[in-house]
Amino acid sequence: MTSNARELAQIPSTPSGRRNIVINGAMQVAQRGTQTGHATGYTLDRWNVRTTGSARFTVSKDTDVPSGQGFGSSIKIDVTTADTDAGTGDFGAFRTVLEGQDVQSICKGSSNAKELTLSFWIKSTVTGTYTVELYDSDNARQVSKSYTVNTSNTWEKKTITFPADTTGSFDNDNAASLFLQFGLAMGSDFAGGTLSTTWTSANTPDRFAGQVNAFSSTSNNIYLTGVQLEVGSVATEFEHRSFGEELALCQRYYEEYDFPANFRMMSTTDGYAQIVVHYKVEKRASATMTTTYTSDPTNPVNIQWTGGFAGLDTDGGNHYLRNFTADAEL
Repeated sequence: MTSNARELAQIPSTPSGRRNIVINGAMQVAQRGTQTGHATGYTLDRWNVRTTGSARFTVSKDTDVPSGQGFGSSIKIDVTTADTDAGTGDFGAFRTVLEGQDVQSICKGSSNAKELTLSFWIKSTVTGTYTVELYDSDNARQVSKSYTVNTSNTWEKKTITFPADTTGSFDNDNAASLFLQFGLAMGSDFAGGTLSTTWTSANTPDRFAGQVNAFSSTSNNIYLTGVQLEVGSVATEFEHRSFGEELALCQRYYEEYDFPANFRMMSTTDGYAQIVVHYKVEKRASATMTTTYTSDPTNPVNIQWTGGFAGLDTDGGNHYLRNFTADAEL
């Protein structure tokens, strides 16, 4: 083999550069920890479980993963309060939300619009038909596809290709543009029509038609990992990123900081003190800041955040800060 031929043979068959549009698809980062009695909101970083019904869950990072695929973590959704009938208006999904400026390569709304391919691993107690949706919030357009969980409590890999959409471009900004939503339990308001398998103006009953009720029993668990959404009609091998890379991508949206033990703010005689906090990663937008603390002696405390500044307004005394969170989620 000549030198040139040898070099060509060593070039990977998969595209170079970043392929996976999804952040934390391998479920590595869980800054918030285990969420108990959860109904709606972020769980593992960049992932949101949402239900409008009576179901409740414990959501955690888990070590149950498909064997031999290079994954160390999955998300586990453990149903702790069942929703047995999935009432008319019930909506239950697991989702992530992408910024408009991060999905420009899809060329949506142009003659060069690209197909998208989703691949993932799922393990669920409930077998049957599941649905997954791409929702364009800038133009209120959506497309859905169905897939089948064949065997209970068994890891299965799924691959789905979504068609291109030449109508409605994504805004090129830092706001929410594309929702990737895994249906888990839907009432007839969201599943009573015919599944929209091509891009169309959103018609609610067609979005998750055929979806089984994965919330039907407290014996039910759902696990997911290896979620990859990429441009094109072919599912390539999962793009594994280091934990450090994934954490930094997640911290653009949410960050926790633990102050050193016994970190103290002492207010002055006029009852005011201030600290400056530097984010580890620049945030997507202005963040909502929260702080936990204890006071010694116990005094009225009001911590006010402006950007990265924390102002302590009190009538005097020492105040021990524990941690803060900065939330700029979509």
